[in-house]
Amino acid sequence: MAANEAEGLIQPALKDDALLGDIRAGGSDDAFRLWWLGQSGFLLQWRGRHALLDPYLSDSLTRKYAGTATPHVRMTARPIDPTRLDFVDVVSASHAHTDHMDPDTLRPMLRAKPRLPLIVPAAAREVAAERLGVPASSLIGLDDGASVEVGGFRFTAVASAHETLECDAVGRSRYLGYVVQFGPWSIYHSGDTLLYDGLAEKLRPFAVDVALLPINGRAPERRVAGNLDGREAAWLGRQMGARLVIPCHYEMFRFNTADPLEFAAAARADGQPFEIVRCGERWEYPRARRTS
Repeated sequence: MAANEAEGLIQPALKDDALLGDIRAGGSDDAFRLWWLGQSGFLLQWRGRHALLDPYLSDSLTRKYAGTATPHVRMTARPIDPTRLDFVDVVSASHAHTDHMDPDTLRPMLRAKPRLPLIVPAAAREVAAERLGVPASSLIGLDDGASVEVGGFRFTAVASAHETLECDAVGRSRYLGYVVQFGPWSIYHSGDTLLYDGLAEKLRPFAVDVALLPINGRAPERRVAGNLDGREAAWLGRQMGARLVIPCHYEMFRFNTADPLEFAAAARADGQPFEIVRCGERWEYPRARRTS
């Protein structure tokens, strides 16, 4: 893609063949591995199985908003072509915003693997079906508190506030996060969210090992819905009892990013263990190295 070849982009730690080789080299032991693929996208690997969370692996938003008041100028090069992820066992999308449910990422994946299970909010199932060109019945719809097990991973939906707790006409949450449980482990992928009363309490019983939380914050001049900022992400991790927080949703678009070092300072002040991972970098748990 031309945008990925432009000078000045942040280069992933690993990309293309190197990234794919690193993924394929993953062991079958009881540790799990995560690769940050940019924005809120993560690839989770455990015992040879793979779950892909909120992938955005195209330039669809750059094209869509070119010449507007909110140009989505890419900061980080795409780490991999989505068609090369045909080994993935399940994909989740937390809500219908394109950087979380991207047709230019998901359609190629579905062409490569037509029976690929895709988990979406039940409130967004019809939108997702139209966007992806598939029957709504082929998509797995979840609502707040509901769970499903797919590909060896158990997904439990937790309502997110983006920027409010918004429901459709029949009361289903439009924005979700997912707790993903597998073997002895659990991770929480919040999607886009702000803090709301009861969120940490909902998450505490899951004994989250790793929380994947946005840190780009919110600012009216961006003209887009906001997220946790770094201080709030550190606080939420501490309050839910997460063993570790990995920040995300930054360094994708120039108009809507954040400095992860501000999150790091807040996490240290709160005593919340964390790790800052580069796009395309493998992170493994458990492992000895811990930033605190």
